[in-house]
Amino acid sequence: MSKRYSYVPPQGGPNYDWSADHTFVKVSAADTGGQYTLMEDNLKANFRLGLHLHRHHAETFYILEGSVDFHVDGDWMTATPGTCLHIPPGVPHACVLADGCEAGRMLMIYQPSGFDQFLAELATMSEADFEDEGRMAALNDKYDIVNIGPVPDRAPAEG
Repeated sequence: MSKRYSYVPPQGGPNYDWSADHTFVKVSAADTGGQYTLMEDNLKANFRLGLHLHRHHAETFYILEGSVDFHVDGDWMTATPGTCLHIPPGVPHACVLADGCEAGRMLMIYQPSGFDQFLAELATMSEADFEDEGRMAALNDKYDIVNIGPVPDRAPAEG
């Protein structure tokens, strides 16, 4: 008889170690019938996620460690441990580690699922594949990623 639940220990689950982050899939699309994906993202010092949006899925971020600056729908905010940020479909967003923060860790929920499959597909690609603009555009379209640009500049604090 197969198990009717999923158990994933610390540092467990399919994982993808990139230059800017190390992501662990804790609950996959297969586990939820495509309803959502839960991932743990361990951010490295050079982490920057450019401005983008998703037409059909929402993202929720829960900060566990470190501080992450988010740019959401034109607003900048700093998320510290315990902060939860939900971004519905169609809302442009970007994020970067806050100044002076060397690492961060957050949980991410993608609803409906799919981002875990995007990472799995990226992991099979060569450097030449990443440089193929047509291939990357098709992959982004397949996984509902609309790239808008780099992380926007943050206006200097007033006062």
